[in-house]
Amino acid sequence: MNKNLKIQNLVTTGYITLLSILVVGAVGVAITTSLILLGLSSSRSSFALEQSYQAKAFANACAEEVLQQIRVSTSFTGSGSIMFQHGICEYTVTNTGGQNRTITASSTVGTIVKKVSVTIDTINPQINITAWQEVANF
Repeated sequence: MNKNLKIQNLVTTGYITLLSILVVGAVGVAITTSLILLGLSSSRSSFALEQSYQAKAFANACAEEVLQQIRVSTSFTGSGSIMFQHGICEYTVTNTGGQNRTITASSTVGTIVKKVSVTIDTINPQINITAWQEVANF
């Protein structure tokens, strides 16, 4: 009888150990999965932030290019685009009377769009920028 009791205790202890290992393993798998998913999410956010910075830089570069064109030809108005390696920028120059100009530049990198609006009130003897701001819409 004593032998049967010892075997039963060993079997019970074996089941408890097995269940403990399974629970610890499941918790480990859950933690690992969570860390992997958090890493992927962080990577996506980081990539979107990088594209956002690039789009803003391209929109500003586009506005700078338009200012150069206005410097060369004070009567410059119209629209155009500039291709970059990772995106595109489109601009429009509007004469709002006299030497006043409004420049709108929009840049797209991936799915990110950034827009910049620049207002000029004097061209000669030098360009005077009264406003340069990132906007949601023109």
